[in-house]
Amino acid sequence: MTSPTLIGPTEVAATTATVVDVRTPAEFETAHIPGAVNVPLPLVQAHANTLADALEGPVVLVCQAGSRARTAHDALASAGAEQLAVLEGGMNAHTADGHTVRRGKQRWALERQVRLVAGTIIASSVLASLRFPRARFLAGGIGAGLAGAAVTDTCAMGAALSALPYNRGETPVHLDDVLQVLRSATTAR
Repeated sequence: MTSPTLIGPTEVAATTATVVDVRTPAEFETAHIPGAVNVPLPLVQAHANTLADALEGPVVLVCQAGSRARTAHDALASAGAEQLAVLEGGMNAHTADGHTVRRGKQRWALERQVRLVAGTIIASSVLASLRFPRARFLAGGIGAGLAGAAVTDTCAMGAALSALPYNRGETPVHLDDVLQVLRSATTAR
């Protein structure tokens, strides 16, 4: 797969491109770029062909730090979508640069949740290994999983956590609604 075009937060703030935020609905509700359309990564991956057909004109893909946006780019580009770009550094960079963000109910970002769960499992298994020596293998398994996630730029724990009710947000995202919003965004240009 080709490398995505990366653009900075200042370019996103000045663009007329459709901004597609691929984070969980809860993350999107917490803070997002005004005018962005929430299309969670699992929805992008499951319906890449349909979404690629609905995307016209330039599109900027956004997530928290850039990894999920790159994954969405690969899925959409493979399905034939063109004029795709990824916000370099994601919402972290956008917010750090002081650009406008629409805020809602505050929740933890998915990456922070992964660190909490992984750290808790590792710490618990190390402590448990004092009484049950085989518990140390759980810490080793989580460590290996984190190393694998870094090498492959994917995260199985993040994918599992994103399915929890906490991360679904108050307004579920449905494909038909997304397609309607994308089509109206294209018409408005």
